[in-house]
Amino acid sequence: MAGNGDFSFSQRNPVANGLRKIQTSANKKPNEICHDDSTTPVKAQTLDELHSLQKKRSAPTTPLQGSQGPFQQLSEEERQKQQLQSISASLASLTRETGPKVVRGDPSKKVEASKPKLPVEIPSAVPSATVATVSDSALKSTHVLYNLSQAELYEQAIKYEHGSFITSTGALATLSGAKTGRSPRDKRVVKDETTEKELWWGKGSPNIEMDEHTFLVNRERAVDYLNSLDKVYVNDQFLNWDPEHRIKVRIVSARAYHSLFMHNMCIRPTPEELENFGTPDFTIYNAGQFPCNRYTHYMTSSTSIDLNLRRREMVILGTQYAGEMKKGLFSVMHYLMPKKGVLSLHSGCNMGKKGDVSLFFGLSGTGKTTLSTDPNRYLIGDDEHCWSDNGIANIEGGCYAKCVDLSPEKEPDIWNAIKFGTILENVVFDMHTREVDYSEKSITENTRASYPIEFIPNAKIPCVGPHPKNVILLACDAFGVLPPVSKLTLAQTMYHFISGYTALVAGTEEGIKEPRATFSACFGAAFLMLHPAKYAAMLAEMMEKHGATGWLVNTGWSGGSYGVGARMKLKYTRTIIDAINNGSLLNANYTDTPVFGLHIPDAVEGVPSEILHPQNTWSDKKAYEETLQKLAGLFRKNFKKFEGYKIGDNTKLTEDILAAGPQ
Repeated sequence: MAGNGDFSFSQRNPVANGLRKIQTSANKKPNEICHDDSTTPVKAQTLDELHSLQKKRSAPTTPLQGSQGPFQQLSEEERQKQQLQSISASLASLTRETGPKVVRGDPSKKVEASKPKLPVEIPSAVPSATVATVSDSALKSTHVLYNLSQAELYEQAIKYEHGSFITSTGALATLSGAKTGRSPRDKRVVKDETTEKELWWGKGSPNIEMDEHTFLVNRERAVDYLNSLDKVYVNDQFLNWDPEHRIKVRIVSARAYHSLFMHNMCIRPTPEELENFGTPDFTIYNAGQFPCNRYTHYMTSSTSIDLNLRRREMVILGTQYAGEMKKGLFSVMHYLMPKKGVLSLHSGCNMGKKGDVSLFFGLSGTGKTTLSTDPNRYLIGDDEHCWSDNGIANIEGGCYAKCVDLSPEKEPDIWNAIKFGTILENVVFDMHTREVDYSEKSITENTRASYPIEFIPNAKIPCVGPHPKNVILLACDAFGVLPPVSKLTLAQTMYHFISGYTALVAGTEEGIKEPRATFSACFGAAFLMLHPAKYAAMLAEMMEKHGATGWLVNTGWSGGSYGVGARMKLKYTRTIIDAINNGSLLNANYTDTPVFGLHIPDAVEGVPSEILHPQNTWSDKKAYEETLQKLAGLFRKNFKKFEGYKIGDNTKLTEDILAAGPQ
């Protein structure tokens, strides 16, 4: 068969099995061997060399400006040496002058001879003449895995951490060990001459004291454990999107899971910011796989989460739950920011297309995440913020969302954010398909997803905005006596902000269903460092200065208490929030209620008028009055512990706030 093709089947010389030989016809010279010469051969002599060609070293994409900072005008080797010196200093034992030998890179990987002499090794602090004082840990090098990417941390977790799997959507499923939530009773704060005067201590306070010596004992235990490992993970990152008030944090941990969690939750530095990171403002030593000594003073279990504000350090022992790092740093911000005149807030925050910002406060189950994540508004953040003279700023670089019973219908943004780079904590999945069953609670009900905030499509990057115009306090009132929406005076806003009310629904026992009131000062008492009155005074000042309006929104029950009435429809709550955001509720006519003295709008477009006044929805008016008085009594009882504190610079605000409660 002749033609212009590249090959033909020869009719002659068939092979033994009857198949014809294939002969090339185009550009073929006699006796020439046919081969593919379309690409050049690989420039590698061994498999190791070939593998080394897969990876290239990244560099800052923007030129370094000026000559400020400790790492400017240095070679790459000198920069890395100074970074490792800083990390070595962070890992220094109190019994040695400087830190251990640290080497950059994974100890399980080979270092190619053809590469530059990296990583750089920092020499031990122990002089050769004092051999008698050398410990085993001083004789070894600790490998540092520094600011690894999500992909690198996936590889580390899958290879070295039992219980790590990639789910069907690309998220990393992992386990937090025996602890699947925070351990507030094991959290300690060093009480010294300064913190004794500044922090909130005593009844109602989350701050449980420890002394400096005990902290140092636990710090030594954590550092020695980390130094005993072949490798540690080090994250250098930021908190607070406002450049003027951001702080530098360093997290030293033993697990890729913890490193990826903080990579997601803190603000990720650009390459040039990382090159010039320098000394951190605060350091976390996460040795959660190693227990504290229960015989140590102030210890009540094998778990201890310790804050030392003078040393700017946090130590974690005996718990691998990653949320301890997130909330520990939030407590630190609750101390550092107010000292700079910046108000730290446990809130969600979003912004309309016209630049109107709303803050959302609420305890678990009130709908804070759902209502602040609005597809028609930009998300600034879902949990932690700072309000300064520059405006509002998110503290974090990520979101930490609950996953129990998650569905694309209820939470589409969170559902779609669970992809490569996201951590799924303590979820259950199909062993073959790796599809997650979010309704499964066999490990814990507190299943969580941690992901960078940019995984939310309408996230505002950078996560900053102008001064808020609305401060929305959310309450899930299972007693069913608070109105769906109330406009608050400044004093009422402070009263309900300090109270931090919601109601939890108890389980059913022999057919009896009873709601239980819960109060958490400033809607986040577990993380407060100063007295709630100080945060309230700052909030009042900021609201008054920038013309913000306070609102109380009940996302709980209507028509009766839990078991009799029904949960407020989400579409009505969303309509109310829309009316707050667009300003239409400011012009509504209002009626004052008895007992709580709340101001209720007579009408909200899109919401049935009869549900705006709770008493209209109760068939048993006597039961309504009794329940209203019961809740008022619970408010008054809770607020007694705050009555002895002056709020602000004058007594008038304190008197106004006390008068703003239920009468």
